[in-house]
Amino acid sequence: MKLPRRQFLHLAAGAAAVPAVSRFAWGQVYPTRPVRLVVGFPAGGTNDLHARLIAEWLTKHFGRSFIVENRAGAAGNIGAEAVVRAAADGYTLSLCGSTELRNEILYSDLKFSFTRDLAPVAGVMLGPQVLVVHPSFSARSVSELIATAKANPDSLTVASSGVGSSPHISWELFRSMTGVRILHVPYRGGGPAMTDLLGQQVQLFFSTLVDRI
Repeated sequence: MKLPRRQFLHLAAGAAAVPAVSRFAWGQVYPTRPVRLVVGFPAGGTNDLHARLIAEWLTKHFGRSFIVENRAGAAGNIGAEAVVRAAADGYTLSLCGSTELRNEILYSDLKFSFTRDLAPVAGVMLGPQVLVVHPSFSARSVSELIATAKANPDSLTVASSGVGSSPHISWELFRSMTGVRILHVPYRGGGPAMTDLLGQQVQLFFSTLVDRI
C-alpha cells in the first residue's frame, strides 16, 4: 500500500504529539465515580496487562475505581470506537498504541477518525517486537528458521494480534526481507495468540517486550 506523503506526515505528527502532562482539566474532585479504561484487545495481551497495572495505580492515587474494560475485535477498532462514542467527560479512557493509529489508513470503512476524534493524553510505554517460537521448534536461530521455511513453503504458521497490529507489521517486514512463505494467522489479541503458540497450534509470533513504562 502506497501512503501519500501528506497523509503519512499527518499521522506521524499525530503520533508524536503525545504530551507528558494530561490534557484533561483534572479538577480537585475528579473523579467522582468509576472511570472506564478501555482496551481494544482481549485479556492477557500487552495492552491489557499495562492497562491493569495503570488502573491499579490510578485507583490508589485517586481513591476511585479505574476499571479495565476489554472491547476486543478489528485490531483495536471496536475499543477505539467505543471511546469515541462515549461522553467526552474524562470517564472513558483508552489505552491504545500504534496499531490503532495505523488503522486510520488500513481500514477504509471506519466510522471515526483516530487522529480527529481522540486526544492523546500521555505516552506510557515503549516496547520492541521480538520473534519467539515454541521451545520444541527445530530452528534455534533466525537463519535456521529461514532455511526451514524456505525448504517447506506454506507449512509454518505465524500468529499476530490481528491485521494491522504491531506483530502483523513486524511479520510483513520479516517476510519482505527474507522472501519466506509462512501462513499468517490473525487473532483477536496477543493473549490468545500466545496461548496457541504455547499449545503448538502455531509456530511463530512477534511478541512485544516492554522496554520502558
